[in-house]
Amino acid sequence: MPLSRPSAGKRLFFILAPAYVADLKAKFESAVSGCVVAYGGINVENDTKLRKELREAGVDYMVVKNTMLRLAVKGTSLEALAEQFKGDTAIAFAHEADPMSAARILCKYQDGDKSKKFVVKAGFMEGKVMDAAETNAIAKLPNREGMLSMFAGALTSTLSGLAVAMQAYADKQEEPAA
Repeated sequence: MPLSRPSAGKRLFFILAPAYVADLKAKFESAVSGCVVAYGGINVENDTKLRKELREAGVDYMVVKNTMLRLAVKGTSLEALAEQFKGDTAIAFAHEADPMSAARILCKYQDGDKSKKFVVKAGFMEGKVMDAAETNAIAKLPNREGMLSMFAGALTSTLSGLAVAMQAYADKQEEPAA
């Protein structure tokens, strides 16, 4: 039986695939962090809302063929993610503005998903692969502004406590000796 020529669609795929994989690899390299999710069970309305929220947070979110994802992480520090690229897979890339935004938004959606089919499978941050538990833990951390606010609050309370103690000491020094 003679070999048949690939269809026009397959020929186009073989031409475009290397460029697409290179683009994906660049996204992995430029992202500060990201998440891999199984997006099953999400309806169009909720998917649109989720994508809007991610876009507003500066997160790149896309559904990508698992083969393309495996090729993109091959030979990188994120190669261990390849074992998560099975089934319905979407990937989210977070950037400098808020590195934990992808994990925070996707884990929040996962927690509210009644079907329990939308699952955060793994994540990565600064070249390190994280499992689902680590990704969920990272998602619970406050963002940069929240951390700065907490630090400012702690600093303010410490300074006001110091001021009260100094005033009490000064008042005690002013009292006449009995």
